[in-house]
Amino acid sequence: MLSAAQAPLYEIKANLFKALAHPARIRILELLAAAPGNTTAVSNLLAETGLEASHLSQHLATLRRHKVVTSVRTANAVTYRLAHPGIATLLAVARTFLLDNLAESNEQLRLAQELPAGHLPGVSAS
Repeated sequence: MLSAAQAPLYEIKANLFKALAHPARIRILELLAAAPGNTTAVSNLLAETGLEASHLSQHLATLRRHKVVTSVRTANAVTYRLAHPGIATLLAVARTFLLDNLAESNEQLRLAQELPAGHLPGVSAS
């Protein structure tokens, strides 16, 4: 098995996308991207995501392990921040891509609905 330093960039990139491959983690990253300074407290993430503390902790650990977020402990409060501003850009590009695809699908559906109903063999028109 290759070490992280020896792994080709596409493998490292695939691991990044694996780290992002959960709706809760995407939500966490979107909350961080929208927060002032891309930073927020765990208590805010708990309130905004509605996750149980143990589940949130597991998701944050995954994001930390893949170096997508960093954390800072001050007394008994922990804050999280995006590890790189490019993460916010990545989320924005993904959103644009998905919205464009949805718009295209909606247009195709609209056009299909405008087609006249044709007679299909073996199907009676009732």
